[in-house]
Amino acid sequence: MHLDKLITTFDTGLRTLFAQPIASRARPDADIPEAPLSHDEKQQAAALMRINHVGEVCAQALYSGQAFVSRDATIVNALKQAATEETDHLAWCESRIHELGGRKSLLNPLWYAGSFGLGTVAGLLGDRWNLGFLAETEKQVGAHLASHLDVLSAADQKTRQIVAQMQIDEREHAETAHQLGGIPLPAPVQFGMKFASKIMTKTAYYV
Repeated sequence: MHLDKLITTFDTGLRTLFAQPIASRARPDADIPEAPLSHDEKQQAAALMRINHVGEVCAQALYSGQAFVSRDATIVNALKQAATEETDHLAWCESRIHELGGRKSLLNPLWYAGSFGLGTVAGLLGDRWNLGFLAETEKQVGAHLASHLDVLSAADQKTRQIVAQMQIDEREHAETAHQLGGIPLPAPVQFGMKFASKIMTKTAYYV
């Protein structure tokens, strides 16, 4: 069983980094026509979606690391469900990046490895801390998405609709983690997560 889990975890990493993600849901902006955007508007939207894509790569790694060490079937199933919806986000972000003429982050393997390590550590601390880490992660991701909605062009309704749906999903993931017994993380840990996230977002905007 342990070997099966290891193989599945390794496969998840390979698919996240190198395979074309396939969404289980249609893109939220599917019925919205493409609006004429300036070069600068497209560049900014592509950079923001690259950040969001990195966030989804990190989410897959976090969930994979957490699920790998968790022994609670309920929590593992919740993590898998969240990961499925994050795969939707991964696919939506990637396709939108291409439409805007952008590219994915060149550092995705590094982001994945670091996040997998964090997820594993969180899982080893125990399920309540594991879920608390998940809830705090989703809370911070939601805040990032809200900040993107503040700066995206009002004309770019396609990108805005994708980000808005992602925000809804992240909020639900955080609520699920709380309901399953996640506890608030200490303030220093929250600060450290925000600091690491800021480094990631600033770097991913350009690289």
